[in-house]
Amino acid sequence: VQLQASGGGLVRAGGSLRLSCQASGSVRSINAFEWYRQVPGKTRELVASINRGGSTRYADSVKGRFTTSRDNAASTADLQMSNLKFEDTGVYYCAAEGIEFGDTPVAYRSWGQGTQVTVSS
Repeated sequence: VQLQASGGGLVRAGGSLRLSCQASGSVRSINAFEWYRQVPGKTRELVASINRGGSTRYADSVKGRFTTSRDNAASTADLQMSNLKFEDTGVYYCAAEGIEFGDTPVAYRSWGQGTQVTVSS
């Protein structure tokens, strides 16, 4: 599975941004789309995920402000970020988690390229 992320940018605190992730390849094997955030000097943090059935999970730091969605037919996932805070600044990555069923099932997590989100205070 290959992923292409888009939608980062510069926004003022309190503003909104929408990130999108387009998957290609073995998209039927995708179980969950995930969104991670990385800040220099810190480990990559999972901020949101959505599984095939539409169930979502969020980090406490973004609950009530971020919403993730997916379109299974289009093999896309979005992350709507509202009421952005300075501490939301970082590089955001989309990831796809699933299982390739061949002769031997293989679990995988594929990563898209990061997209920079900068929130000015």
